[in-house]
Amino acid sequence: MNWHAIRAIYRFEMARTFRTITQSIASPVLSTSLYFVVFGAAIGSRMGEVDGVSYGAFIIPGLIMLSILNESLSNASFGIYMPKWSGTIYELKSAPVGWFEVVLGYVGAAASKSVMLGLLILLTARIFVPYEIAHPLWMLCFLLLTAVTFSLFGFIIGLWADDFQKLQVIPLMIVTPLTFLGGAFYSITMLPPVWQKIALFNPVVYLISGFRWSFYGMADVNVLISFAAILGFLVACLVAVWWIFRTGWRLRA
Repeated sequence: MNWHAIRAIYRFEMARTFRTITQSIASPVLSTSLYFVVFGAAIGSRMGEVDGVSYGAFIIPGLIMLSILNESLSNASFGIYMPKWSGTIYELKSAPVGWFEVVLGYVGAAASKSVMLGLLILLTARIFVPYEIAHPLWMLCFLLLTAVTFSLFGFIIGLWADDFQKLQVIPLMIVTPLTFLGGAFYSITMLPPVWQKIALFNPVVYLISGFRWSFYGMADVNVLISFAAILGFLVACLVAVWWIFRTGWRLRA
């Protein structure tokens, strides 16, 4: 294992984040804070509780997931796309660095940024809404697994994309709608029976449900199923990245 290469890639990507801290950290935290102000403090104060939890507190896990998914995808996809676009990916391919080490460097940095962002949003939420975390270790586990998995997915998007526009297609047109429809602002038990069954085909439902369970001990889907779903997606992404590096698909600028 070439730890020097992993550390170099990781530090380079983290340095890029801190050079653009307003865009990378401050902007997502501010945007999510507006959700807390509007849906938590303003609208939430006029709504009833959801399974014994105030509405403002109920939406915290969903809003954190919304930010985590988008930022993980964006950070990882942009990080690997830039070497393709500039042509420096050939230097990376010719260096004594294996595919797993490349993935550890880029995905590790993207996941670290996402976890930092999630924890900052969690702290910011305390200003607007009181909440408790019933299972803090499980909360961190779900947070870390989600950040790593969707950073891997973003890494695949960055390898697939051949222009800057394609970097935003999947996050904006697929992931964000699935998150809004995945129970970020409501429990799927509020839906009519037919739509409850349809919602179970949305993979984001399992992420938000498991994460919300770690806060309040309540879930739309069994927590073990949620955990198995995120692990399955993680393995699928790893297999896809391995295949891409093995075949060289889309590794050219």
